[in-house]
Amino acid sequence: MKRGDLDDLAAFAAVARARSFTRAAAALGLSPSALSHAMRGLEARLGVRLLARTTRSVAPTPAGERLLASLGPALDEVGRGLAALADWRGAPSGTLRLTTFSSGARMVLAPRLPQFLLDHPDVSIEVIVDDRFTDLVAEGFDAGIRLGESVDRDMIAIRVGPDMRTLVVGTPGYFDRRARPVTPDQLDAHVCVNYRLIGGGGLLPWEFGQGGREIRYRPTGQLIVNDEVLAGAAVRAGAGLGYMIESDVAAEIADGRLIQVLDDWCPPFDGYYLYYPSRQVTPALRALIDALRWSGPNPTQSPIGLADELA
Repeated sequence: MKRGDLDDLAAFAAVARARSFTRAAAALGLSPSALSHAMRGLEARLGVRLLARTTRSVAPTPAGERLLASLGPALDEVGRGLAALADWRGAPSGTLRLTTFSSGARMVLAPRLPQFLLDHPDVSIEVIVDDRFTDLVAEGFDAGIRLGESVDRDMIAIRVGPDMRTLVVGTPGYFDRRARPVTPDQLDAHVCVNYRLIGGGGLLPWEFGQGGREIRYRPTGQLIVNDEVLAGAAVRAGAGLGYMIESDVAAEIADGRLIQVLDDWCPPFDGYYLYYPSRQVTPALRALIDALRWSGPNPTQSPIGLADELA
């Protein structure tokens, strides 16, 4: 095998698996044009067309599929061997880029990330807080933190938080003016504080469930925000009902500052997961996973595909 052929074969596998020069180039740290040029050179040397290209897509030809079937396991084995060398390199180091949304940053990272940084002085972390869903590979992130139900099922996912509930709450003063709802449809008679998902553009639905019945309710109200602090302030001032994470309001419900309604319509759901697109984990990411992994009442999951983990 000529020098450089192994790199080109690994690049071919990345393109064939991603079915995109853009995504594969981002993962490999190359420009799409350079990657395309390398693939044409590989095809010329092998004397067979490996990739079928159109203006909008790329896919392996039958010959390419056959090569990928034999090449993929070999490259995976090489990757595992290289990753295993991390055990001989000493303390974790390098830079990690994480994407999450505001609630995940506040509830998962804020309590545990500062101590991780103190324990691992050679690891630098960049956290981008954004409600929109992010393509980890295309945008250069090592991992993300989202609710389990939101994570693509081809990702590797690790539970980093317990099951959660979202509750409907209001102040005693609010309920002095309006009757407490006992079913979700009675929210039509109430003022609700809404949260807009900037990435998706729509309003966050209020999700309810009971006896196998599921309801996605889109309430009406005077206020629409994309900031949970402002939404919480409006609810706590008595300006409307809020759809809030249970742990954020448990103390206020306990001491009577807030009143919970529709309790039996608010079932638990999967909490936060850290997810990433590859089994080849750097020492820095492995250390972060160990620091964030949930070890509470819900069973800790091993780093397998989310499709299995949430089955």
